[in-house]
Amino acid sequence: MDNFEKPREACGLFGIYGHLEAAKLTYFGLYALQHRGQESSGIAVARNNNIVGHNGMGLVSDVFDITHLEHLEGQSAIGHVRYSTTGSSILSNAQPFVIHHRQKAYALAHNGNLVNAHHLKKELEETGSIFQTTMDSEIFLHYFVKSLNLGFQSALVETVSRLKGAFSFIMLTSKGEVIGIKDPYGFRPLCLGKLNGHYILASETCALDLVQAEFIRELDPGEIVIIGEKGIRSIKTPVPATRAFCIFEFIYFARPDSTIYGHNVYLTRKAHGRRLAQEAPVDADLVMPFPDSGTYAALGYSEASGIPFEMAMIRNHYVGRTFIQPTQSMRDFGVRIKLNPVRQLLKGKDIIIIEDSIIRGTTVKTRVKALRELGVNRIHMRVSGPPHIFPCHYGIDFSTRGELIAANMSVEKLKDFLDLDSLYYLSLEGLLESTGIKHPENHFCKACFDGCYPVEFDEYLSKHCLESR
Repeated sequence: MDNFEKPREACGLFGIYGHLEAAKLTYFGLYALQHRGQESSGIAVARNNNIVGHNGMGLVSDVFDITHLEHLEGQSAIGHVRYSTTGSSILSNAQPFVIHHRQKAYALAHNGNLVNAHHLKKELEETGSIFQTTMDSEIFLHYFVKSLNLGFQSALVETVSRLKGAFSFIMLTSKGEVIGIKDPYGFRPLCLGKLNGHYILASETCALDLVQAEFIRELDPGEIVIIGEKGIRSIKTPVPATRAFCIFEFIYFARPDSTIYGHNVYLTRKAHGRRLAQEAPVDADLVMPFPDSGTYAALGYSEASGIPFEMAMIRNHYVGRTFIQPTQSMRDFGVRIKLNPVRQLLKGKDIIIIEDSIIRGTTVKTRVKALRELGVNRIHMRVSGPPHIFPCHYGIDFSTRGELIAANMSVEKLKDFLDLDSLYYLSLEGLLESTGIKHPENHFCKACFDGCYPVEFDEYLSKHCLESR
C-alpha cells in the first residue's frame, strides 16, 4: 500500500560492539530494517575516542556507498532508519544524533515518541539548553550530560526516569560502549544478539538473521543494557505491573520473518486471518490481498475457509518513491502504477480482500473502484484488526482523530463509502487471542482501538490533539 495511506512507525535501530567491520554490518542491519523508516538513514562509529558518522535523506542504499563505509572505520557502530513522527523530515533531524561534551562524544538513535517532550524541552531551555534539532530524541542527551556528575550508569537511570512515552534507544560512546534502553512499558521492540562473540542490538530479529547473528533475547521493559570491554551488564529500572507493547507490530510494522515475544510474525498474521474467517465467513470465489498489505492474514483466511488464495493484484517493485504524476488527468496513476490486476482471475468473480488496516481510506476506495470497473461481481473486505478510532501518541503517524476514517464513520457507512458489498473488522478479543500469548490483555498497547492510553500525555499534546478533532 502507499506510504500516505498506511500508518508509519518511527524508526529502526541497529548497533554492534567490538567488530572490525562494525559499519558494514550496521549497513546490512539497516537494510533489513528499511521497512521501519525510509526518510533518512545514518551510521555513527566510535574511533580514536571520538564519534564520526554519516547521515543522509533517503534509503540506506541511497545514503551509503562503499566509500562512505570505508571511511567509517571503527569497531563499534550504531545505525538508524527514520520516519518522522516528531520533528520535520529534514537532514538536521536525521539520526544517529551526535554531541560532544567535555572532550567526550555520544551518539543516540531513537525509536518511539516522548509524550512529555514539550514540558521537558521547556524546562531545559529555561536552564540554558540550546537545541539543534526539533527531535524529542535530543532531550535525552541534554538530561544525560547534565546528570553525568552522578556517574555514567546513574546518569542513564536518572535520565530514563524523567522520560514518559514510548522509547527504545541505542547509544554509542566515544569509548565504543553500546547501550540499549527500553521504556518501562516496552512499547517498541529491541532485541539482543551475538555474532562470533560480538554483541548486537536491533529493532527486529530479521536484522540479526541477515548478518548471521544468534538471537539471545528481547530486552525487558525498563531495561538498560551496557556493552563494553568488560562484557555486558544489565540494569533494571522500575516498571509497571502491565506491559504495553504496540500490538500493531504484529499486525503491520514488523517484518514477517521477525520473532516477537517468542512468536513468529508471519504465523501470527496467519492466525489473525484464520480468526477472521471464523468471525466473518462469506461465500466467494477467491481470497486476495493488496500486496504486501494483508498477505499473510489472507493466507490464514483462505486456509480456514477453504476458499482459494490468489495473488490477483501484482505489485510493481520498481516504482520510485518520488514518482510524480505527469498531468492532472492522470491523478489516479500514482496509485494504479503500483498494483495491476490479473484480469482473468477477477472478472465476474466474488472476491474477499484481506487488509491489515484502513487508516485514511483513500487508496482502498481507488482500488475498489478499479476492481468494479474491471467487472468484479461482489467485493467483500475483511480487516485483520479492529477499527482505528483513536490517535496514537507513542510513535505512529496518526496523531489526530480527524485522520482516521473509522473514527468518523460507522462500519456500515464506511462500507458504502468504499463501495463494498460487506466489511468486517477483526474483534479486539479475536486479535489478542490469535497472538497466542497468555493473558494478552496485560501485554499490549491497544489505545488506537480502545482509547485506553497506558501513559498519560502532557497538556500540550492533549490540547493539540483535541484542537484537531
